[in-house]
Amino acid sequence: MRCILAAKMKAFFEVLEQFYKKVLLGATLENESQEYIFYLNPAVLAQDCSTAASPECSNRRGVQGRHQPPSTTLGTISVVSVCLKRHSPTCSAREIMLLQLTVIKVMITRILSVETDFHAKEKYRDIITILLKSSDIDSTLTCMFQNSDKLLCHMAAKCLALLLYFQMREEIALSNSWIAFCQTNLSEYPENEKAVYCLWTLTFIIKEIFKDTCSQKTEILKQFLTLFDTAFEVFYNSLFSQHFESCQDTSKIISSLICSLELLELLIASRVHLKLHFTCQRILFLKPSCVLGVITWPVQAFVKRRFIVFIKKCLLWKVGEDLCRGSGPALMPPDQHLGVDMLALADAVLQAVDLGLLRTLSVHGKPPFFGGDEVQPAHERVPGPDHVILRAASLLIIKSLEIKFQNCASANEMKVGLQNFMAELLTFLKPHLQPSLQPHNACEWISRVFIEQDDDMVEAARASLGIYLTLIRERDFLLMTNGTVSRCQFLTCIMALLAVAAFRLECKAAERLTQEKEMCNHHTHEYGYNPHCVFLFLLKNIGFDASVLLDFLISSETCFLEYFVKYLKLLQKDWTDFFTICKYFDVTKSKDNINICACSPSLVQDTSSNQTELRPSAALGNHRNARASGSWVSDASSKPLNQLVMPKETPATLLADSPSPPRASQSLVDYDSSDDSEVEGTDQRSANSKQVSLHQEAVKKFQDTVGTSGDEKEVSLEPQSRPLVPKQSNILFSVDWDTVPNNVSEVGLSSKTLKCFEELQSAVYRLQKKNLFPYNPTALLKLLKCIGAIYNESMNAL
Repeated sequence: MRCILAAKMKAFFEVLEQFYKKVLLGATLENESQEYIFYLNPAVLAQDCSTAASPECSNRRGVQGRHQPPSTTLGTISVVSVCLKRHSPTCSAREIMLLQLTVIKVMITRILSVETDFHAKEKYRDIITILLKSSDIDSTLTCMFQNSDKLLCHMAAKCLALLLYFQMREEIALSNSWIAFCQTNLSEYPENEKAVYCLWTLTFIIKEIFKDTCSQKTEILKQFLTLFDTAFEVFYNSLFSQHFESCQDTSKIISSLICSLELLELLIASRVHLKLHFTCQRILFLKPSCVLGVITWPVQAFVKRRFIVFIKKCLLWKVGEDLCRGSGPALMPPDQHLGVDMLALADAVLQAVDLGLLRTLSVHGKPPFFGGDEVQPAHERVPGPDHVILRAASLLIIKSLEIKFQNCASANEMKVGLQNFMAELLTFLKPHLQPSLQPHNACEWISRVFIEQDDDMVEAARASLGIYLTLIRERDFLLMTNGTVSRCQFLTCIMALLAVAAFRLECKAAERLTQEKEMCNHHTHEYGYNPHCVFLFLLKNIGFDASVLLDFLISSETCFLEYFVKYLKLLQKDWTDFFTICKYFDVTKSKDNINICACSPSLVQDTSSNQTELRPSAALGNHRNARASGSWVSDASSKPLNQLVMPKETPATLLADSPSPPRASQSLVDYDSSDDSEVEGTDQRSANSKQVSLHQEAVKKFQDTVGTSGDEKEVSLEPQSRPLVPKQSNILFSVDWDTVPNNVSEVGLSSKTLKCFEELQSAVYRLQKKNLFPYNPTALLKLLKCIGAIYNESMNAL
């Protein structure tokens, strides 16, 4: 008898195995659909495989559907079931059930694939539809969640998610019992510990929605989120309002935290990539302090790391970027709540930092590795901080400040906030950076913290530049409108032909502006956000290699295009400051034998130390914006960077160079007119929407901003059908190296920078000429040419 039963069990397994092989190949099935159902229904074996089944699950497994199988098949199934229960080890039942779940999973995957043969796909669809109608399979799979076998739980969750997604895609009503199961368990957390199973299923379903290529995915997700929007909000409030210290079994809370974080990321990603804004998709921004509070809990370091990296992604609007590559959905325009939500999150982050968030972060724990946090005995652990947390915490603060300042009306409030938070950040970073940052110029912190992560480094540099541009715009606009003289007063004086009075008013305004610029320059170095120092250290990190800059420009994984364009526009207007900083670095290298191009330099010297005094002509050339006196140059060369003062400007140049009031932001690629750099916008929605393709999104933003501008062809980032190559003499610059003084140490760093720009320009031009550049870089080449012209004028004057 045992041999007969074993033979029948073996026959059942072999039939199921052959079934699996055919489905795996996408082959068309010959038999009637009904014959395959009984090999796929896991209810036959579920009770035998479960070790902790509830009475409710046992009752559900007794339901065998409406359709009765043929007598031969029924006999086979019943005999196999008895055989498994009486004469075979539990693993056999487990293996058969895992194979059943795998066949269902592969079959639905084949249905969703566009590569599957039409006839085979129709057959698979018919089998799954009959299976859903003829058995209570969703209840059976739900009961498997409580199995002690983790692999079986995982497979059951994935299989159930695919079945549910298939139902929504085929417009089949979802099971009321499963909906009630999820809604009840989410709403009753933490009393009901089954909520984590619901999180698994919801997560798998949304992942399947993202992976699918059908055009109805937005409607499917809308239908799905409508069912659980309220229940998830209740669960969110309950989960993050717990007192971790008083919990007896912290492992269950940690499991719920990790599962909920993964689901939160998917919900926010669906908001980014699909035009939906349910409460569950906005819950993080509506109640950000809940998630931020977890970072202060006494939980394991990996939990804090996961949460802080997640919040960083939200601030950078990069949530779900890994999910949505390749076959991911197209990026949708931001919804109307985005600006308010991002500001709320930034405010919450800054408030948490003000309350001591950074002091709760431990960066001395075990560093994370792909294979875990343990090191083999034969290998030594490399000492050092957790750079993942250092980078994430730094970006949290710098990005939150940028967002905050975009919505801040008070220049004084911005200045005070920047000093406080940057001082807090630098205090947090300094113990972990060896050699330590210099006290009077901390601008190297970005290149030191982010040296191993290019995309984060560019994000930090861009945010730092955005903060700087916002501050100087507000400062100069405030002085122009509320200072000693206003535009109306100036125009009144001109109209009344009171030239002397107008000149005096302008001189007083220029003097005040110069004082403000000196103070601002001091703060930019002290608090580590001087744009020229940041850029020079970035170039130092890449060894002044133009090919790396070219990779950054071509890549859609960083925001370097936007950052580089904004910086070049600033450099046009701020060449004096750039040249002075380069000169200071050269002096430091010459005096202390420290080379910024090879190692971390000593950025500043104490004011009491003796500095080598340079000739006035070595400080500033007679270039377009150079208006310095010889005494100022000598003075500047004897002071550390944070005490350098900029040259006083005449009233005429003050009016020419003062930024205009803030106005509607320009598109990222609207850099056709290089004289408009001071009004380059930093609108949050346009600045952060780059998830799928930076270049494609830039085209859309440009078209939305400038419409049918006459220069649209020049700045379009769409691939060209043929090369749009202007005459080389009109677009390229060449540094006149004969004009460079023999003592290269006086202008060495600026020369290296311009040499890098020249090589970059040549490389871009060659690629454009061969139609290999991903967008039309004509305007970028013009910016580089303009910088080269300014440099040549400076060198000619030396």
